Amino acid sequence: MEPIIIVLIILVVLVFIALIKTIQVIPQASAAIVERFGRYTRTLNAGLNIVVPFIDSIRNRIDLREQVVPFPPQPVITQDNLVVNIDTVIYYQVTDARAATYEVASYIQAIEQLTVTTLRNIIGGMDLERTLTSREEINAALRGVLDEATGKWGIRVNRVELKAIEPPTSIQDSMEKQMRADRDKRAAILQAEGVRQSEILRAEGEKQSAILRAEGEAKAAALRAEGEAQAIRTVFESIHAGDPDQKLLSYQYLQMLPKIAEGDANKLWIVPSEIGDALKGLGGALGNFGPLGGGSVPAQGKERREQPPID
Repeated sequence: MEPIIIVLIILVVLVFIALIKTIQVIPQASAAIVERFGRYTRTLNAGLNIVVPFIDSIRNRIDLREQVVPFPPQPVITQDNLVVNIDTVIYYQVTDARAATYEVASYIQAIEQLTVTTLRNIIGGMDLERTLTSREEINAALRGVLDEATGKWGIRVNRVELKAIEPPTSIQDSMEKQMRADRDKRAAILQAEGVRQSEILRAEGEKQSAILRAEGEAKAAALRAEGEAQAIRTVFESIHAGDPDQKLLSYQYLQMLPKIAEGDANKLWIVPSEIGDALKGLGGALGNFGPLGGGSVPAQGKERREQPPID
């Protein structure tokens, strides 16, 4: 009785294992390769799938989502014989699970090696300066070569990005010095332009100020001249209207004498001959009122004649 129970238990276990191997659940965005006696039969898609147990076997499960694979820095020689280290990142996606399984042994390693060789060919035709400034061009060329080569493997390369381009340390120091010199040069140029613009603005301001000052002085001089002319005209009209005689004019001359003598610096002053004539007229006018009537005032502005000597 016991052997029969053992056989039944074994049969139940085998049936359970067969059921497990018969029903295959494939996750979304995945695929599985089925082989029958070692030969490709079909590709299982996402969902519930049934296979023949102990005859069909799952060879490989492949993720169909887009994958991101960073590659370590690779030394590359530029056209001007400089070694730079370049980090790359590949964005790829498996489009044919059968080709990715049977056309290449390891598509990840194949993509990495193909990326390195293609990158060396592209960078080898560029100098360092162009390499540092042509990332988009390098990415496009690298993606085109990889996409064409990996198409037969069932791989589609969506994007290729250069993470970093690191030149040698000595070149980096030289580049930093050059960049610093360029920044200093631009700063000096900007400062000189600012000083030049400031001087131009200051000169323009001084020019406008001088023009306005000259115009103001001219207008003021014109107004002063006009005022003096008007004053002279008024005085002249007043004198003619009053009909002054010689006595009044002589009196005005005497009033002007103290003003002529004013000031500490006036050490010598000359009396014009007209004042002497005025004093004669004034003396004649005042002769009736005092002892000055018979006297006369010599003309200080006239030259004295020398008397001849008496023998």
